Amino acid sequence: MPYFSKPFLPFLLILLSLALCLAATAATGATVFPYETATQLLVPEESAPATTPPVTSAASYALLDRDSGLLMAEKDAHTRRPMASTTKIMTALVALELLPWDQTVTVPREAVGIEGSSIYLFEGEQITVGTLLYGLMLSSANDAATALAICAAGSIEAFAARMNEKAATLGLTNTHFCNPHGLHHKDHYTTAFDLAQLTAAALKNETFAKIVATPRYSAPQMGTEASRLFLNHNRLLRGYEGAVGVKTGFTKTSGRCLVSAATREGLTLIAVTLNAPDDWHDHAALLDFGFSQYRAFCPTPMRFTLPVVGGNAPTVDLYCKETYRVTLPKSHAAITCTVEAPRFLFGGFTKEAVKGRVLYRIGDQLLFEAPLLTDATVTAEKPSATWLARIKNLFGE
Repeated sequence: MPYFSKPFLPFLLILLSLALCLAATAATGATVFPYETATQLLVPEESAPATTPPVTSAASYALLDRDSGLLMAEKDAHTRRPMASTTKIMTALVALELLPWDQTVTVPREAVGIEGSSIYLFEGEQITVGTLLYGLMLSSANDAATALAICAAGSIEAFAARMNEKAATLGLTNTHFCNPHGLHHKDHYTTAFDLAQLTAAALKNETFAKIVATPRYSAPQMGTEASRLFLNHNRLLRGYEGAVGVKTGFTKTSGRCLVSAATREGLTLIAVTLNAPDDWHDHAALLDFGFSQYRAFCPTPMRFTLPVVGGNAPTVDLYCKETYRVTLPKSHAAITCTVEAPRFLFGGFTKEAVKGRVLYRIGDQLLFEAPLLTDATVTAEKPSATWLARIKNLFGE
């Protein structure tokens, strides 16, 4: 039996107390040692020449960041104006909410012979909702707009009411719809800012975004050997880097109306012009301005591995569940990432237990903070009989 002098016994008691603390800590999954902190430079300080927004031919315009809602440039963006066929952005969004994509519908008599752009539907024709939506957004077909409205809501008036409900939901306080196609009506109006906000919401619908980014689409005409070919009227899709849609429009009263969008390096910008004789050049200039002055910061999802002591697994991953994106001026302070996490964990924790945090800063300003979570449950291992025997032997039992 080992012999220990009395002066040594207090030291043994301290060791035992520490062991008991460690065991208790392991049972709760807490961290014994303080968090380690590590900071990494993600983006160095940057500067870009400041420029002013371009001069355009538009009576009203707005340049908006889709994701943050930042209004980067504007001119009379809150003045109510007619919107012509850019109306169909809302028509498509509401129709997608009310009608299944692959549903076959019957073209009503009211949809035949509508003035303006057409895909020449005939009464009683069987056609899918998807084909009507491509005809609506690529060929700007007023007959497709009317068919969708009646099939979705029963009448033009009822569908217009649904459009206005959606506008209210999106906070478009200066927008009102009377029809699904945009033919002139004195009470049918929007603003450049509202139309940009509407487009931002529509582009978040994956089906809508796919349609408006399609250069051409061919669909069979049911019951015949013929097919219809829809060509996208958006010239920017063919001539502007990163263009992703979205809609043209024109009436004699509204003048030329255009909504466009483009994506570069994670930044999606929406440009809207109302009554702009030189709209294609205006949009290229507006988008160029936005991309020259702003950038998107989207940090890579964080994940790393920590060792586990006293658990049924040797390691566990910590990860950041939350995603983050911010639009920043091209001129900005350095962006850093600080990780606060222990060097290791004791077994005895559940999946998605908070075991640290990550902080993103621009200069001294905190941009974003999120917890670091475990990606698995790790149970604590029970002390072995051998280990208990050693403790007993330590005290001569």
